[in-house]
Amino acid sequence: MYELTEEQKMLQQTVRQLAKEKVEPRAAEIDAKGEYPWDMFELLKENDLLSLPYPEELGGSGADLMSICIAIEELAKVCTSTSLILGVNKLGSTPILLAGNDEQLKKYIPPLARGEKQCAFGLTEPGAGSDAAAMTTRAVRKGDVYVINGQKCFITNGGIADIYTIFAKTDESAGVKGISAFIVEKDYPGFEVGKKESKMGIRGSQTTELIFTDMEVPAENLLGKEGEGFKIAMMTLDRTRPTIGAQAVGIAQGALDYAVAYAKERVQFGAPIARLQGIQFMIADMAMQIEAARQLVYYAANLVERAGREASAVSAMAKCFASDVAMRVTVDAVQILGGYGYMTDYPLERMMRDAKITQIYEGTNQIQRVVIARHLLG
Repeated sequence: MYELTEEQKMLQQTVRQLAKEKVEPRAAEIDAKGEYPWDMFELLKENDLLSLPYPEELGGSGADLMSICIAIEELAKVCTSTSLILGVNKLGSTPILLAGNDEQLKKYIPPLARGEKQCAFGLTEPGAGSDAAAMTTRAVRKGDVYVINGQKCFITNGGIADIYTIFAKTDESAGVKGISAFIVEKDYPGFEVGKKESKMGIRGSQTTELIFTDMEVPAENLLGKEGEGFKIAMMTLDRTRPTIGAQAVGIAQGALDYAVAYAKERVQFGAPIARLQGIQFMIADMAMQIEAARQLVYYAANLVERAGREASAVSAMAKCFASDVAMRVTVDAVQILGGYGYMTDYPLERMMRDAKITQIYEGTNQIQRVVIARHLLG
């Protein structure tokens, strides 16, 4: 069991109270309108939650990955879209934290830590999802700039973010070793936000296409060296997949909490349905799965912090297992409510829709199983 430090317990209680009092009352409306919740962004900013992923010397709180996972879990219990505000800014900025030089770090990280700007991660393309080598976005060096042409899709925070980590091929003949990473600002000429997607879940999070047409990016915005982009992307995902696991755990726990409260109050056959053994077994199975997922997420977060040799595989395990649990638990929670669970007047159908994306983004669960198997098989 991973025992939380006193500081982590304080963070957990603070975010839990904030989520209950301020976020939960907005969750259904955020989902129904499908609009980015700027008030929730301001709420996280005012409570210094957006500063968690960043080191103190760059204006952040210097929180460890475990603490970030705790905060995301508590927010996701009531509103997945709001939890994603913190998660996606961590995702988009992690390549800069990993590979950025002093000038890049000092220029781009402090505004993110203060909540003055937001970030996004641009890897996926229409023809290059799990297969990054199929990427067609190109970056050509011309003097002191790179000229980028191409397209990205399914970009969380697209059009909202001010700063983007964009991956493009600088050497078409080198496969994934020809991919490079760049810091891109939204006001660069040639940068365009394309189609805004209408999604099944996380409807308060904006997802768009990004289109680059002869976009000039200063050569100084190259992250690391040419050809290191794929390595940077994979190192990033190793460090952010536990946060998706934490999000999934939060969704599942929120669904279980609601189902338990409902089962105690819903009367059928002259007694609360919580007295029915069939319901009790469902609730027990849900609780066991959630706790197992939580411990795996915590283990992964701690292992990533220590840069353990198995961190990549365990990170994939945490994301995969926790998201599968979230899907099973939310489906069962809807079932416990019966017909009411299917209605939008109750939050469980939203939680079920939101849970699905955790099995897909930051690498599908099929890809996670490939990562795990390759680690085991060499």
